[in-house]
Amino acid sequence: MGVDTTVFEHRLAGPPEPGLTPEDVVARAEAMIPALVERQAETEQRTYYGEDVHEQFSEAGFYRILVPRRYGGYEFGIDTFVRVAINLTRGCPSTGWMYCLGAAHALAAATIFGEAAQEEIFASGEFICPATVMPGGTAERTSDGDWLINGTWGYCSGSPYASHFIGHAMVTPDGGGPPEPMMFIAPRSQWTRLDDWGGALGLKGSGSHSVRVVNGRVPDHYTVKQHMSQIDVTGGTPGRALHGPQYGGGQLTFMVLEDALLAVGMARGALDAYEELMRTRTTPFPPIVPRFEDPDFQLRYGKAAGLIAAAEAATLDVARQWHEAAAAGAAAVTREHELGLAGICSEAVALSWRAVESYLFPTAGSSAVRGGERIERVWRDMSMFVTHAGVSTFLATIAKRDLAKARFGLG
Repeated sequence: MGVDTTVFEHRLAGPPEPGLTPEDVVARAEAMIPALVERQAETEQRTYYGEDVHEQFSEAGFYRILVPRRYGGYEFGIDTFVRVAINLTRGCPSTGWMYCLGAAHALAAATIFGEAAQEEIFASGEFICPATVMPGGTAERTSDGDWLINGTWGYCSGSPYASHFIGHAMVTPDGGGPPEPMMFIAPRSQWTRLDDWGGALGLKGSGSHSVRVVNGRVPDHYTVKQHMSQIDVTGGTPGRALHGPQYGGGQLTFMVLEDALLAVGMARGALDAYEELMRTRTTPFPPIVPRFEDPDFQLRYGKAAGLIAAAEAATLDVARQWHEAAAAGAAAVTREHELGLAGICSEAVALSWRAVESYLFPTAGSSAVRGGERIERVWRDMSMFVTHAGVSTFLATIAKRDLAKARFGLG
């Protein structure tokens, strides 16, 4: 049998900038912060970041950070992704959120799906794929073994420029029994983005529109008969076999690490805005001096800066521990290990929120929290963020209880 040279060449295709380093892409993200700050209002009004910003992200290599090298990605790892996403979120929370929750799922796709699916979904070298964890809609088998998907899934952050969509539907197992979640990935040709985002309190520009699938046809190898958060990687993954250890790490950990990095990025932006106020405004009561000379403002700034630095250090260390566990072997990525890292992410979110809610927002001054001001926008965005089910429900309660259960062998 002859060799399929087309596939062979595709697998060995290099990324657009073969000499690009992780430090390069992080520096590019940091350089974009001022422009993203200036365009926050425009992004909110549009409900997603502009096409020119999307093109800049593409040219900078941001959509290839987590894509495997054999498909034209940079395969830089989650630590690089975390640092890039923190910088983008620091400039504009909506933009950072939309980027993160669209580009992050390259890791899941390259870990979970088999080689045949990966060859197809990573064909362009870039990958933008919103994902939702709430099962919905219907999935029915076709006569040739594919799946016919119908339904509408909300909060699909990253959908405006997405190449794919990952959702979950409830299906009856082949052997019978109660319906169970089935994860599927649908190409852009199989779904429609609804114009239904922008009315929330915050994150108005995060591109978190709903996705509707009407008779969308998905091949069976684009499905996984399990919920994304429940996937056990201790026995190995298709991605580990294809690409190496970093595509065999814990999926639950990376999902909640996104929460932590977004919280840190937002808080960093709030601290930037507060520093500007300290440099340009005076104290409201005598002695009237620049705020940066006032002991009380110094204390508030210092307290917030310390909380945010601690949250960022914890977030980056989760990425380090994640890589170490993945490199140690599939068996090292246990449920207890993942839940322990989730606990750290939970505290990083709490520290970031406390810095903004307790120290920065209340003392910025009423003129600084008018509509359109940077502090006001970050407060709205973070207020919206802390209601997210991943933060308010999973990290706040479920993950902590499950960690104790795993430690004491309670299932």
